[in-house]
Amino acid sequence: MTISRFHIADMDCAAEEQLVRMRLDELDGVNRIVVDLDTRHVTIDHNHPTDEITAALDTLHLGAQHITDNASIAEPPDTERERSALIFAFVVNAAFFVGELTIGVISASMGLIADALDMGADASVYALSLLAVGTTATRKKQLARRSGYLQAALATIGLAEVLRRTFIDSETPDPASMIVISLLALAGNLAVLVVLQRVRSGEAHLQASWIFTANDIKVNLLVIAAAIGVALTDSAIPDLIAGAVIFAVVANSARRILNLSR
Repeated sequence: MTISRFHIADMDCAAEEQLVRMRLDELDGVNRIVVDLDTRHVTIDHNHPTDEITAALDTLHLGAQHITDNASIAEPPDTERERSALIFAFVVNAAFFVGELTIGVISASMGLIADALDMGADASVYALSLLAVGTTATRKKQLARRSGYLQAALATIGLAEVLRRTFIDSETPDPASMIVISLLALAGNLAVLVVLQRVRSGEAHLQASWIFTANDIKVNLLVIAAAIGVALTDSAIPDLIAGAVIFAVVANSARRILNLSR
């Protein structure tokens, strides 16, 4: 038995943690996985050669670096509590996907629409984590492939719409709607982080330095900044820029999910 620790440089949200877990769960010799999002460390109790663990993590392109094979590992969390936390995370992200998409269309905000797809991408990862329990590796890969292709298609359509609005139709979005919905989404993301942290560590606090580097938080703040830009300039350009950036983030999320299907 070997207990290896890896630093995953680009694992900066709970959804990416689930991608790591799903990838490692495909390996028969992995006994336990402990993730610390604050430090971006993954500790793995396994019977595989470490090179195989490294190769599996490398397919996610999250900047995995092997630290040691002599790590200690914490006690496992309560499985039922962790499952309940994942369900909570899925419900929050799915709800904001629907809500932001609706308000984004009504208020003509590409930033909100893109943020909705980002929340939808996270919801799909949580759903994959929940649905994959007890299923075969083949079934898990099929689910990942469908989700990844759907996200990639939506991101492509979104980027095309940003280009269309940039050169053909640039209706100015409602900045007030953008700010209100983004603040609610920010609160939802923080709630998910707190719930998942509590399940894993028994505590509800989060390091501020990590919170503000998490991708989900960056996306929410970007939409809020875009709304302020729209209000100050009376132009749709800040919103279109935010939308393009977030659609690119969604496309990257789709790429990572598709990596799970290989």
